[in-house]
Amino acid sequence: MDNLHLAIQFFLQLAVILLFCRVVGAVAAKFGQPQVVAEMIAGVLLGPSFFGLIWPEAQSALFAWDKTQTLRDTQSYLFPASQLGLALYMFVVGMEFRVDIIRQNLKSSIAVSAAGMIAPFLLGAGLGWVFFHHTELFPKRTSLLEAMLFLGASMCITAFPMLARIIHFKKLNGTTMGTVAIGAGALDDATAWCLLAVVVASFDDNWSRAFWNITAGAAYVCVALGLVRPVAKRFERHLIENDSLSEAGLVVGLALMALGAWVTDKVGLHAVFGAFVMGASMPRGIVTRELIARIQPLTVALLLPLFFTYSGLNTKIGLLNTSFLWLMCGAVLVAAILGKGVACWLAARATGISNREALGIGVLMNARGLMELIIINVGLQRGIISEGLFATLVIMAVVTTLMASPIFDRLVEKR
Repeated sequence: MDNLHLAIQFFLQLAVILLFCRVVGAVAAKFGQPQVVAEMIAGVLLGPSFFGLIWPEAQSALFAWDKTQTLRDTQSYLFPASQLGLALYMFVVGMEFRVDIIRQNLKSSIAVSAAGMIAPFLLGAGLGWVFFHHTELFPKRTSLLEAMLFLGASMCITAFPMLARIIHFKKLNGTTMGTVAIGAGALDDATAWCLLAVVVASFDDNWSRAFWNITAGAAYVCVALGLVRPVAKRFERHLIENDSLSEAGLVVGLALMALGAWVTDKVGLHAVFGAFVMGASMPRGIVTRELIARIQPLTVALLLPLFFTYSGLNTKIGLLNTSFLWLMCGAVLVAAILGKGVACWLAARATGISNREALGIGVLMNARGLMELIIINVGLQRGIISEGLFATLVIMAVVTTLMASPIFDRLVEKR
């Protein structure tokens, strides 16, 4: 099909995705679940695991042109649009990120982060060893070391954007619980991305690339916070007209976001990392307030659902077709909860935080959400994991994220 027909098909897909996500969101809200969780579920339902199972002809007509091309044409434009949504969303999260609050409880944040990295990594690496030797969930090209590192890194991820949203929604900004959780979540995800860089470098048989990726990423953070931030602050007045962000200011902000995303993608880290750091570099006050107000509504309502749908199109739960594979899926879920939720709760208690606040931190840190989907999409695209393992990790991401809000309300808010 030519580009015009592909564009027309894209508009139909967009309408279906947006409306379906809202319908699922309305149902999820009755169970106390936020819209972002509903979109994760909606993405899986629109994929081959549900829509493709009950009405394969309609699913194929909507998301693929023919049975031989499958999702090739769809991915050619749905994927870039979903990545734009991710980058914009993480840019907003970066602008809402407050380093000053993290400094207030740095000791506890580091302790919780360490526990939330070491325990799930060891459990994930152990499962990677089991999967490598006893299943076909890793492709033949993936080595044992890569399998263990990737699954360990996947277990370490925290739903940082969702964590920030829950903290804001629950009015936990500035509290010990909110401060420690957001600080530990940021440290965990940064470390997990470094681990992913090592896995990708090993997969390409180029260890020097891992060193380059991490070094270049660290250099980018230093340049963004040490150079871009003060320069942007100095020229802030040129971006404001009548106490409001000018159109030129909006363009400059978007351009910096895109440049940051491009840089980190170019050096082997994900684009969302660059967008987040660039958001953290924006001058606080009118600039960030106006950028968030203008970017967030369209991003959350229009672009972010595309990423969840894209992930859902790659999720084939039907590949888990034996009791052994479902047992392995259960093992992944149990290891994820023990390694993240329980370990972070115990670490918080060990640093003198009250049991109520420690429970809240453990529950918040256990959610994987959006960040898990990002890292496993990278693994699938690079051929590090199979579609079966991708489906297993999607299930783990959805379940741990679904758990967060109701368990938090029951164990923390009602105490």
